Order: sequence, then structure tokens, then C-alpha cells
Amino acid sequence: MDTRYLKSLITVVECGSIAHAARIEGLTAAAISQRILALERQLGFELLSRVGHAAKPSQACLGLLPRARRIVREVALLAGDADGAGLTGQLRIGAISTVLTGLMPEALRALTVSAPGLTPVIVPGTSRSLYQALLSGEVDAAILVAPPFELPKALQAVSLRKEPLVFLSKEKSSISIPAQLMSQPYIRYDPDAWGGRYAEQYLADQGLKPTPMVDLDALETIAMLVTGGMGVSLVPYWSGFEQWGHQCAVSQIGNDRYDREIALISPAQTDRPNMISALCAALSTTTPHRSESFFDSP
Repeated sequence: MDTRYLKSLITVVECGSIAHAARIEGLTAAAISQRILALERQLGFELLSRVGHAAKPSQACLGLLPRARRIVREVALLAGDADGAGLTGQLRIGAISTVLTGLMPEALRALTVSAPGLTPVIVPGTSRSLYQALLSGEVDAAILVAPPFELPKALQAVSLRKEPLVFLSKEKSSISIPAQLMSQPYIRYDPDAWGGRYAEQYLADQGLKPTPMVDLDALETIAMLVTGGMGVSLVPYWSGFEQWGHQCAVSQIGNDRYDREIALISPAQTDRPNMISALCAALSTTTPHRSESFFDSP
């Protein structure tokens, strides 16, 4: 059995469609379909049910997925077995959107220098979805907002960065932050997002209940709306925000209890310990533990 076919099956299940899986793997949809059909012939049962453009796994497929993932994972580790330093092969890294545009580019450059045989595979997602992917073994490490609960002993975390909560507005004003929050349209960082709870805590501590114009778990989009004069917001000063800093007014809240913490989380027992260490080192050399650049913001 060709393990590449198993990998294609896993990709289809994770994406929900053959066309999407084809784009990810750089193949045609017809090629992916042929791989699935070949597996079905070998195994003797249906793996996917196709409804319109969607592809749903059969119960039999769901039953074999855990072993299929383990097989694909073990094959991916073969190249690293011949490397005594343990820095050859793929490393699947989950990352939230602000990490992808902020911390990740410099870290990847550092990683290519320190571990040229390592091939990063970047998996985007929200903090919650990446945490679940980590638990299920779909990623080897994840860079996300520190969870609002204690980690299980099977996982370990390294704090990378603390991002202060700031108030964003189109222009500087002599009016207090609480007054602006209550008088202007409020663009709310989604309170259900792990990072959104800090803004909610600030509002609760101040006794404020602004009516949100919209809830968003997309900090770049929030910044775009504020710079466009659509309203005001409370957000963490994330890595990469500097590109927006000259387009809007940034006011510090001045209390580190509202800091959003970004952490690298990985299994405590991993078959890629040196790769995780190399990733951690690359992130640490490019990341100040706490952003202070907002003090110079307009």
C-alpha cells in the first residue's frame, strides 16, 4: 500500500472535499480520486461518500483513520532516523493568524539556518482548533494564545510573548477610554476566542457594557475597520501590528493582568524533541517576551 495514498485520504477527510485536498497536495482532483479508489479496491470497502462537492468519510474510514495517521507519521520519521541530530524531516507547526504574519517569518528564516534539513509544514487555525489538533496528533507543535485552563501533563508550554491590551481609535482624543467605548461603535474581539477574554475582563472591571457593532476573531480585520473610521476596539498589541500603528491611535491600558500570552505548546513526550527545541530557539531569538513598542505609538 502506497502511504502517499493514505496521506491523500487523510487530507480529504480533514478538508472535507477532494478539490480542496488536491489544491493542498498540488495534484489534480482526478489524481486524488484515483488514489482513494485504489485504496478502496485494496481494502474492499467504501472510504468516502460523495455528496455534491463534499466528501464525507464512511464509518469504516473513521475507524481506520487513527492507524492511517500513525503509519503516515512513522514513514515521515524515517528520514530523521538516519540523522543523529534529529533535525531532518517534517515538523507540523500550528499557528494562529497573527503569528503567521508576525512571529513566523523571522522564525522560519532562523530555522532554515539552524536546521536546514528540517521541513516546516505550517497549519493555520484558531487557538481552540489548533489545541484540538495538538491533542489528536495532527500537529507536532502549536503557537497559540495560552489556554484559559491548566494544561494536561501530556503537554508542555513555553511562553513566547506577552501582548498588552490597547485601545484602538481612528484619532487621538482627550476623552477617556471608557467614555469612548460607550459613545462610539464598539468592534469587539470575539469574547469566545481565547484572546478575547482579556478585553472582556477589562470591560467587566470597569463596569462597562458597550453594545458591540460586530464580533471578530480576526485582529487584522479589526485594525482595518478602526483605521477606516468604523469604530473603536480593545485588542492585544500583537506582533506585526506595527504596520497599522501609523494609521490609527493606540492608547495603552497600562495593566499587565490583561496581557495576552502567546505560547509554544507541544507534547511532553515527542519523537521530534530536537526539532521542537530548534523551533523554540528560533522563536525565542526573534521574539521579545513582552511587546513595549506601543509606548511609541501615536
